Amino acid sequence: MTDAEAPQHVLVRTENSLGRITLNRPRAINALDPDMILQITAALDAWRDDTDIQTVLIDGEGDRGLCAGGDVRALYEQIRGGQPELAGEFFRTEYAMNAAIAEYPKPVVAFADGITMGGGIGLAGHAAVRVVTERSRLAMPETRIGFTPDVGGTWLLSRAPGRLGEYLGLTGTTMSGADAIAMGFADHFVPSENLDALRDALANRADPSTPNELVLLFDETPEPSRLPAARSWVDDAFSAGSVAEIADRLRESDAEDAASALATLEELAPTGLAVTLDAVRESRGMRTVREALVGEYRRVMWFVHNHPDLVEGIRAQVIDKDRSPKWQPASIAELGADAGAPAREYVPQIPLFG
Repeated sequence: MTDAEAPQHVLVRTENSLGRITLNRPRAINALDPDMILQITAALDAWRDDTDIQTVLIDGEGDRGLCAGGDVRALYEQIRGGQPELAGEFFRTEYAMNAAIAEYPKPVVAFADGITMGGGIGLAGHAAVRVVTERSRLAMPETRIGFTPDVGGTWLLSRAPGRLGEYLGLTGTTMSGADAIAMGFADHFVPSENLDALRDALANRADPSTPNELVLLFDETPEPSRLPAARSWVDDAFSAGSVAEIADRLRESDAEDAASALATLEELAPTGLAVTLDAVRESRGMRTVREALVGEYRRVMWFVHNHPDLVEGIRAQVIDKDRSPKWQPASIAELGADAGAPAREYVPQIPLFG
């Protein structure tokens, strides 16, 4: 297959004053690879000062999801192959794209339809106008592979009501569209059958004049989120000072869902949990998405260079698929008093920005 015949994994085009970016790897649920990130960034750069483009729309091809995340198999191969610098370059370009979306001078509209997880949250979660549907499934599931939320996810998690951000970040729980709106990950609920009409309105309708007002024409009220009702037991348990204390409080809780949350935590990498708890709480005191990305980058590069759980988690979940990771340490009880500190204090050789 020649370069001309190779499939384009990002479709970039303009429709009147609308710049459109469509992820086009539907068989992989539009998972991001390095070239896709470069193409998205190039489009954003080209339209930044283009007076003909007033609004940018990010969506995904197919009905399975906007984006399932990044290519963790490639990350595994880079670390195992002794090329951590390639992993670092991937994260730097991805986080620069996330910051560009968050800081973009024109409205960015994102359709988080279907599966939108990990790197997909980095695309949709920082847009100015964030649309979900009845098919939406949003999550930051990085702890499942012994890792920690990134792509600005800690910024969003830290601003969820109460301690639901810690709960979602540590357990990797999946949110519905209604949950995402309640947690501050999305703004509008539009039935998936109306997305084509909304796309057409963004490209062709002059009145109303703003994307938010246009989306409101299609906005409907979803079924209530289940998460606010969990605030009592979640806030009690996940306000504890450490992962071990959270586990203890869940063990003592009478709430029906507390036992399930505890069982999830006990399956996951203790170090990843400690780093995630520390990251969400640090991000709560930050002022911008860019600042949160810098904190995440320190932690991510610490995992890449210093801790085996990331490679082990990808092996167990993606490579061998035996679902039997050997974490170091193996249990929450073995965590040190400040297990998140080494990742928080790590200084990468190459800074994230500049």
